[in-house]
Amino acid sequence: MDLFLTLLLVLIIFNAVMVVCTKNLLAACIIFMAQSLIMVLIWTLLQAPDLAITEAAVGTGVSSLLFFLALKKIHAIRPRKKAAPQEYE
Repeated sequence: MDLFLTLLLVLIIFNAVMVVCTKNLLAACIIFMAQSLIMVLIWTLLQAPDLAITEAAVGTGVSSLLFFLALKKIHAIRPRKKAAPQEYE
């Protein structure tokens, strides 16, 4: 159990460094969301289910949604172009 908790804490530090080092804003949001999910696991292992539920709802859910909406607003996320229909012979 201690080894798993130590691994999760190392992953938290690694994710924090990766969020700072990445230049792609969308990738930074996804890494931040992964960090929140790891924190949910850590809170669960520390037997704090109330904090785990709060982290899941706020950290992973609401914050990530707000980040994605902000990226869409500043046009950092562009909608995919629809492919032209192909004609079959």
